[in-house]
Amino acid sequence: MINEITSELTRIESENGVKILYAVESGSRGWGFASKDSDYDVRFIYIRPLADYLSIEDHKDFIEVPINSLLDINGWDIRKALRLYRKSNPPLMEWLSSPIVYRDEHSLAEKLRTLSVEYFLPVPSLHHYLNLAKKTFQEMLITKQVRIKKYFYVLRPLMACRWIDTYQTMAPMDFHKLMAGLRIEEDIRAGIDSLMERKLISIESDIEPINQQLYQYFSETIAYYEDKIRLLPRKDHPEKAALDALFCKIVKEAWAGESTSS
Repeated sequence: MINEITSELTRIESENGVKILYAVESGSRGWGFASKDSDYDVRFIYIRPLADYLSIEDHKDFIEVPINSLLDINGWDIRKALRLYRKSNPPLMEWLSSPIVYRDEHSLAEKLRTLSVEYFLPVPSLHHYLNLAKKTFQEMLITKQVRIKKYFYVLRPLMACRWIDTYQTMAPMDFHKLMAGLRIEEDIRAGIDSLMERKLISIESDIEPINQQLYQYFSETIAYYEDKIRLLPRKDHPEKAALDALFCKIVKEAWAGESTSS
């Protein structure tokens, strides 16, 4: 699959006249709890030729590839990515800590990780993860049996909330690193560890009875952060000067010595 993904990234570059700067795994494989039959979720940031950014015409700022049974791959133009980065976009921030990197050019990710001290906004990120957890948990409440992966679609965002609340930084993408950095009640941690063991040997459609202990933990943690978020001070979006400078630097570096025409 790594060879297939690498080939697909090269094909995308050729067919769209772009350069891919950064490409990572963003789904359950990046999170560290893939099932035996999990697909690959590849996300990337690309750059168009300089002439496109100097044109009065707008250009599409994303690339989507038709999803097949094993591969879901799409990406954002660097200008779109940097605009979202200024807003502390959680999915983009997550990509920067993915343990599975397929492409990393011009140190873009390293530069963005350095800037995260200035650009990470805790409150919008807490809102994002809390809403993810709430949506999935509400879906789980109306069923008697639950797919194992659904537990992690609640657990991971709730653990991200705890991380952000504790450290005021972006939570790691990798679930094992996330858990290792948090103080969690022993009985809850044991329940999560047991669930993880079953998840790693399961297939995507596997289901199991409701775990009342985890349901209670989900309900209490969601309620806690719903109350806490209301009291947290909000920050304005940071100035864009550093991102403007990074954008100009990367565009020049990426196309140095090459034709910049569309």
